[in-house]
Amino acid sequence: MSLKGLAAKLFAKRIHAKTQKWANNPLVTQQKVFEELIKEASQTQFGKDHNFSAIKTFSDFAQKVPIRDYEGLKHYVDKVVKGEENVLWKGKPLYFAKTSGTTSGAKYIPLTKESMPFHIQAARNAILSYIHETGKAEFVKGKMIFLQGSPILEEKNGIKLGRLSGIVAHFVPKYLQKNRMPSWETNCIEDWETKVNAIVEETINEDMSVISGIPSWVQMYFEKLKEKANKPVGEIFKNFNLFIYGGVNYEPYRSKFENLIGRKVDSIELFPASEGFFAYQSRNFGIKNEEGMLLLLNSGIFYEFIKADEFYTDSEGSGPKRYTIGEVELGVNYVLIISTNAGLWAYNIGDTIQFTSLKPYRVIVSGRIKHYISAFGEHVIGKEVESALKEAMEGTNVRVNEFTVAPQITPKEGLPYHEWFIEFDSEVSEQPNNLEVFALKIDAAMRKQNMYYDDLIVGNVLRTLVVTVVPKNGFQEYMKSIGKLGGQNKLPRLSNDRKIADFFTNSQL
Repeated sequence: MSLKGLAAKLFAKRIHAKTQKWANNPLVTQQKVFEELIKEASQTQFGKDHNFSAIKTFSDFAQKVPIRDYEGLKHYVDKVVKGEENVLWKGKPLYFAKTSGTTSGAKYIPLTKESMPFHIQAARNAILSYIHETGKAEFVKGKMIFLQGSPILEEKNGIKLGRLSGIVAHFVPKYLQKNRMPSWETNCIEDWETKVNAIVEETINEDMSVISGIPSWVQMYFEKLKEKANKPVGEIFKNFNLFIYGGVNYEPYRSKFENLIGRKVDSIELFPASEGFFAYQSRNFGIKNEEGMLLLLNSGIFYEFIKADEFYTDSEGSGPKRYTIGEVELGVNYVLIISTNAGLWAYNIGDTIQFTSLKPYRVIVSGRIKHYISAFGEHVIGKEVESALKEAMEGTNVRVNEFTVAPQITPKEGLPYHEWFIEFDSEVSEQPNNLEVFALKIDAAMRKQNMYYDDLIVGNVLRTLVVTVVPKNGFQEYMKSIGKLGGQNKLPRLSNDRKIADFFTNSQL
């Protein structure tokens, strides 16, 4: 084994021991994080407005600090953006992670000198967990690519801002700098298609061992590589054996990736966001990650959880019940609420999760609280549609590139239905011989998972779902049309309206 590989294994062993220490003491760990957050922010504007000095318990905190999303916290963030100090957290942030907003334009998520190191450490520790569990470390000698946003940063009142992935690019450790790709100049290209083409040119003759990014955009990179070299990615990069991803579920992409690569590769799932790095896969890297990701309880984040089906209730005027880590149950769909050392307090990031293990605490991302279909009270979530499609494809040669689902409330004739827009992978499969039969398979799988959906079908409120075929690259064209092609942008699996659906029904693709 190389000296670099041996050093990586020793470092991985040390980090594993530290991780086990806090993972085996979850309640104590979270209580310590909670107390430190309240203490450090007690003299901020937010801390004074919410009487942090009187907060001794979580119950005190829940009474004084309501659940907020970005809009609810915006008047505080606006002060920080204007350059005020000690607003949400002590001093000023180091950076703002700029993301797309919904009702108020761009969102500015603060990153502080206390929070920034945890983003970097979590990504590093995920790789070290892989090394410790598998004993594989030789990949550290090869080239590594991270498909990410531009590292060019703007400045606003003395605070630098950019996409999170672009900010993180400034923190790549020195020992990885020689291995890192693409070049700084290529990484700075804003146009995604131009950037991917440049990355292909730079990497096609390199010894790539690790590739990381959101699956949908890595797929685009792989397709261009395969087209240019006229051979599978696994033959181009003979030592490529580790794919690191986050942002979306890998399972809908797995078979497509294996075809593009020409063989199976290990994968590590991450759960990062501008608001914090919440979890990473720490076991079972060579197979489908059903076990979930280790929830990071010692990373400057205090977690709360609200049952998704109670989220919009307001019993006794106090809002839905808020649970701490010691109160959660397996298999329940929770909205994730965070308080952080970047100054986000009882903050709803919009993601829903389910616990797959309580010893230690492991989670899967089940969807978005705003990305669901409940036009008729069915409350279908992302995890359900992904599982249903996977079940329908089992035992067939059908493969899917991308899909999204929307309700059709006012059809020209017949009962309303859910419409599935699916782009089939024409390279490795044909679309189903009979779309109606394929739709029935998906529908049956949905009815098994969601009793409310089943009741609506049985009660003749809905008819069985309809599959609409999207032409090749149709979803890329949609993302381009809204200015969100590439980078960290993700296609919603579910919409409760027809905005995405209308693009396909009205376009000439």
